[in-house]
Amino acid sequence: MNRTGRAFWLNSPGQGEIREIALPDPAEGEVVVRALYSGVSRGTETLVFRGGVPESQHAVMRAPFQEGEFPAPVKYGYLSVGLVEEGPAQLVGRTVFCLYPHQTRYVVPASAVTVVPETVPAERAVLAGTVETAVNALWDAKPLVGDRIAVVGGGMVGCSVAALLARFPGVRVQLVDADPARAKTAEALGVGFALPEDALGGCDLVVHASATEQGLTRSLELLSAEGTVLELSWYGDRKVALPLGEAFHSRRLVIRSSQVGTVSPARANRTYADRLALALDLLADPALDALVTGESAFEELPEVMPRLASGEIPALCHRVRYPPRTSKSA
Repeated sequence: MNRTGRAFWLNSPGQGEIREIALPDPAEGEVVVRALYSGVSRGTETLVFRGGVPESQHAVMRAPFQEGEFPAPVKYGYLSVGLVEEGPAQLVGRTVFCLYPHQTRYVVPASAVTVVPETVPAERAVLAGTVETAVNALWDAKPLVGDRIAVVGGGMVGCSVAALLARFPGVRVQLVDADPARAKTAEALGVGFALPEDALGGCDLVVHASATEQGLTRSLELLSAEGTVLELSWYGDRKVALPLGEAFHSRRLVIRSSQVGTVSPARANRTYADRLALALDLLADPALDALVTGESAFEELPEVMPRLASGEIPALCHRVRYPPRTSKSA
């Protein structure tokens, strides 16, 4: 059977195109997925789009089904939701999430897709990869009942972390961002909001996700003695300076990194599949719809991606909508 699809490729930093592709016939144990939606993670994907992945991080930053190499040409992305058209009987007709780039149809091992719970709309399921990052971060952070917590940086990851922390009993959670418009997002997620200069101090834990030097510095200032900053930001090839010569040592502060590429050692008995399944279950909460701040058609990606990268479109998660099925050719 002649199966075709269309995929978004980055030809060179700052310039992308949609390419027609031929799909392989699915082997035993593989599925054919027709994309319904995908998500653009504005932080990581726009960094890739600008060509900002350091050479030392090319291997670490590879997406599971990436084609090509950094900086370009490369097919990149990892937030895809689709419908299984062919494959094992228990999956055919099911809505699934897959860590796949922006492509209308694709063939992957059945083990690479996770069924979306019936309680989660397909259009919200594009957030699964980011909520999975937040789950891993909180496994690393180990927040306690009654903690005073700030999340500095109201982007897609920071807001996901704040949304999950809002469920913890007795905690004081404040989302901190330089953009006053994030106050509405914080309200929708059920957490407090403050501009950086107005943020509440005395924090036991600060989760930093602004990807700015100023944000990380402010995170340290908000800590109580012996408090911890959990660093989630990805800086690409930028250098960051910190005031570690001031009260950093006398207050015994901690900066700890977290990265979704490995399951947190705090949950060594959990698998990647366990973590993703949990993220999808958590997406039953409609409050998380606040993280999707824009939508466009797949065909518009070559024009939309530069606007996302420049900030002209001020998105958290930008959702990509795919055309309905018309034939076996996508």
